[in-house]
Amino acid sequence: MRKLLGLALVTACLVISCAIVNTPFSSSQSPDGSPANAMAELHKGDAPVASPAVQDVAADAVITEDVTYGTLDGTPFTGYLAKPTDASSPLPGLIVIQEWWGLNDNIRTMTRRLAAEGYTALAVDLYDGEIAEDPDQARTLVQAAIKNSDRLTQNVIAAYDYLTDEQQVPKVASIGWCFGGSWSLNTALALPTDLDAAVIYYGGQIATDPAVLEPLQMPIQGHFGSLDTNPSPETVAAFETALNDLGKDTEIYLYEGANHAFANPSGTRYNAEAADLAWERTVAFLSQHLQSHS
Repeated sequence: MRKLLGLALVTACLVISCAIVNTPFSSSQSPDGSPANAMAELHKGDAPVASPAVQDVAADAVITEDVTYGTLDGTPFTGYLAKPTDASSPLPGLIVIQEWWGLNDNIRTMTRRLAAEGYTALAVDLYDGEIAEDPDQARTLVQAAIKNSDRLTQNVIAAYDYLTDEQQVPKVASIGWCFGGSWSLNTALALPTDLDAAVIYYGGQIATDPAVLEPLQMPIQGHFGSLDTNPSPETVAAFETALNDLGKDTEIYLYEGANHAFANPSGTRYNAEAADLAWERTVAFLSQHLQSHS
């Protein structure tokens, strides 16, 4: 069974790497230039309302439950666990990370869809039970989360421990959208030699410094929109170049005509063509790196 590095060493590494990755998330920035406000601008007029484009799996295809996967300072980490109904042996695990709206119905649906592909999927809750109904609420929640980024880091590490120790999964990947896309990368940086793959959907602030990315040992897949400004295509290109120059196993896709949140069927920027292609690539990528027995 794989174990994490000693807590002291992990903490030291996180202080270095996450401080650099999350520099744009620093609470020391002026409010007008904060990443929360940047995300709010991207989601202006948006709302997390389900649309006919939302796809779900048959009710009997997966089993689900709300679980507690860890605690920190007496406060539990709770999330949403899904796995195939007919699973007869431990399956690969996924740490599923929310958009800036929180662990809402859309993320629960995505977690069930991922589970139906043959995974034990754990949707983590970075807002400790809060869910946003509009951009103003989401901005308040994401600002509070950013100010407490150490707790978020311990949250995703606890999710990894829960999947490997309690669920006995043989491999683990992270996947997230928007705010969760950034935290999929942060999860990889927190577990640079333990995580088996990472998938990033339009992750807002992403690291481009080779010194930050160098420790990563897992394959990385990224999905970004050409119309997005957070991150911009230029930032995406810098991210891809840094990973390639470091010799990392990398798949980065830029979808023409797609904007931020293009894969969210409950949002106003949903792009079905880009979302379907990204999903197809995601499923193939996860299968290759988590389910392959070669």
